[in-house]
Amino acid sequence: MKLLIAISVLLVSLLTPGCKKEDDKIPQSPKPINLPAKAGLMISQSNSFGIDLFRETALTEEGNLMLSPLSASTALSMLLNGCGAETYTQIRDMLGYESLSLDEINENYNSLVSQLLTIDPKIQLALANAVWYRQDFEVKTLFLDRMHTAFKARTGSLDFLSPEALTTINNWAKDNTNGKIEKVLDEISPDAVMFLMNALYFKGDWTYKFDKSATAPLPFYPETGNAADVDMMKAEFPFKSFYGNNYKAIELPYGQQNFAMVLVLPSGPLGSFMNEFNGPVWLEITSGLDASTAQTSELLMPKFRFDFEKVLNDQLKAMGMTNAFNPTMADLSGISDEDIFVSFVKQNTFVDVNEEGTEAAAVTTIGIEYTSIPEPVVIDKPFIFAIRERLTNTLLFIGKVELPAY
Repeated sequence: MKLLIAISVLLVSLLTPGCKKEDDKIPQSPKPINLPAKAGLMISQSNSFGIDLFRETALTEEGNLMLSPLSASTALSMLLNGCGAETYTQIRDMLGYESLSLDEINENYNSLVSQLLTIDPKIQLALANAVWYRQDFEVKTLFLDRMHTAFKARTGSLDFLSPEALTTINNWAKDNTNGKIEKVLDEISPDAVMFLMNALYFKGDWTYKFDKSATAPLPFYPETGNAADVDMMKAEFPFKSFYGNNYKAIELPYGQQNFAMVLVLPSGPLGSFMNEFNGPVWLEITSGLDASTAQTSELLMPKFRFDFEKVLNDQLKAMGMTNAFNPTMADLSGISDEDIFVSFVKQNTFVDVNEEGTEAAAVTTIGIEYTSIPEPVVIDKPFIFAIRERLTNTLLFIGKVELPAY
């Protein structure tokens, strides 16, 4: 979280700016994307979900963090194909897809991703999905068919009791993030039956690059603690900016300008801003940037690089996805007739922002396990007992037993 505060030095003038520009080769507008009628609504709602997930996580997590809304919504949409009843409704509504059928969700996802992957030849963008399941676990054919058709997912059975299964899963994550995320699982639970996975990788050079020779140590002021010198990049080139009531936002494009990084600098403390940060605020920011014209100005921003790992169960429960995590209430009947539930949803991310551009990766892993047989309840210490009429809650008897005798 402290990272965003660095943008407070973005427009400070210090040294002679340096940047690498080839204005005659810079594209002036991004390439259009053609989507189905309801795709715009789905993207907007998915963005709101991503912002809410980010806020729920950021408010409880200290330090730098990064999540991938696209990776999370993709993995959860895969899961949605295997859910029924209230479990389906909760996840669908959490994602904001109330007005969409499952076929529309799958169709819009497929159309969007296929175009994102090819829209800018100067950008490396890769997205992969996988379904790994225990070799003795019976998965419904329709579910696997949907994974293949809509999500182009790799599916396969593994011996989860063998160490090779863990290696296979981790190597898949590594291979599909260009080696940036080497491990997503430390072990496989004895009750695990399936892992739904999405991997997302992005590498893009800035449309206007920073000159490495202009990078220099400059003070960075966190909200807590003392100032510290960080590697600050410096340049002068065109970029868009937008002022809100309590923030300033700028946008730095990559490649032919289909993709861009948006930086948001709150006027006050970041923590206070996070409490109010939601989908409508994000829409205000992006709409303001879209309506603005790029102006050439001096820019200072820090280089940064980190990885992050987070189990998102608590955040998703707070956002309405409760039944899927409950062994007695989860309905994953679209996957199997066995009694199963979601044991965890976890995301691993990596980001590197430097003078050349940005490299980022994410893997979302959804773990599915057998519902465990409830442990026996043993009354082996003093206890209270009572007898009541349930409809009226009339209490007939109540007592305690310190030492049973018969």
